[in-house]
Amino acid sequence: MPSRSDLPAIAVGTTATLAAIGLARLAYTPLLPAVIHEGWFHSSQAVYLGAANLLGYLLGALLAVRLPERFDTRKLLGLSFVAIALSFILCALPEVFSWFFVWRFISGLAGGLLMVIGPSVALTAIPPERRSAVASFVFTGIGMGAILSASMIPMLLRLNLSAAWLVLGLLAIGAGLLADWGMRRIAIHKASVPVQSEVAQPVPALSLAALLVVLAYGLDAIGFIPHTVFWVDFLDREKSLGTDAASMQWLLFGIGAIIGPLLAGYLGKRFGWHRSLALGFFIKAAAIAIPLLSITLFWRSASSLIVGTMVTGLVTLTSGRVMELVGPAAYKRVWGIGAVSFSSAQALSAYGMSALYGVLGTYLPLFAIGSLFMASGCLLLMLTPRSETKPATTIKLCKNGN
Repeated sequence: MPSRSDLPAIAVGTTATLAAIGLARLAYTPLLPAVIHEGWFHSSQAVYLGAANLLGYLLGALLAVRLPERFDTRKLLGLSFVAIALSFILCALPEVFSWFFVWRFISGLAGGLLMVIGPSVALTAIPPERRSAVASFVFTGIGMGAILSASMIPMLLRLNLSAAWLVLGLLAIGAGLLADWGMRRIAIHKASVPVQSEVAQPVPALSLAALLVVLAYGLDAIGFIPHTVFWVDFLDREKSLGTDAASMQWLLFGIGAIIGPLLAGYLGKRFGWHRSLALGFFIKAAAIAIPLLSITLFWRSASSLIVGTMVTGLVTLTSGRVMELVGPAAYKRVWGIGAVSFSSAQALSAYGMSALYGVLGTYLPLFAIGSLFMASGCLLLMLTPRSETKPATTIKLCKNGN
């Protein structure tokens, strides 16, 4: 279990994942049907606004590899939280599509920065023996954001849609203040520890096993799309279950997303990161496919809960597997590469699936596509060796990241 001294790092990491994914990314999912019902945008436009966030996330993840080397990390995190807060507040009134597109893009960009920098700051501030425990808490922020949006947005929508956007902006501000508290405590702690001279170590090579994990993480991003962009609208409008029933499923998704990192941390320690990650991909592939067979209360609830658990659980398991394969010296760089792989795949698949929905007028085939890509990722992971002793093939990571 984490100690009290780990709280500042947990605050930074958890609020970063909460704002980056839980709010900037996932809070739009329960808003999507309301944006259409209220007539702010028609269905195809509203779906593309979700994709705009993912496009911005890709750019943010790319910039996150370089920007911390040139700018103060605390300021970068602060600006990212402010950008996410503004993206909600400035979309609280009906405007033209281009206005919303720009701010959804900006929220994604800030989210990409937070998702790479926040967990890296948190985990590198923690002694190695406690990193896995802290990582389990850091990634619960994703589920916290989903639960907050699932529980608050339906109540706020009874007032009006604008209130929901404004409250989400306030939540982002609160998360930013808590993250800044953590950053200040981490800075004080670092300043109080005598600096020890270290011999410069070469950046470890990226092995074939690590590369396959990064590629599988990208395939996870494709499976990530149907439930995290279209699930609530699929249940609400396409299956005519109504807003309350669809919001309840989003709440179950959020509960699963809270459980996911904690369960993943346990599985990683108990069965190893390699085996647990492959098993997680298999389970998620099956859960994504459930709507193809049935959307009765039991089965749609199982799909929501299991996919929510695996969405965050696989982030934790992938993070642990990357740390196991490349070690702490190269973790930040390789995790950044993994984030780029993930964000590239999710941006492309979000636009592709949005276009496919526009053509077909139904979400159902998208669940089959997501499940198929998850199964492909599982196969890639099964090809990787369990350990990294004397890897046969490596791809050099130069200092400049090329």
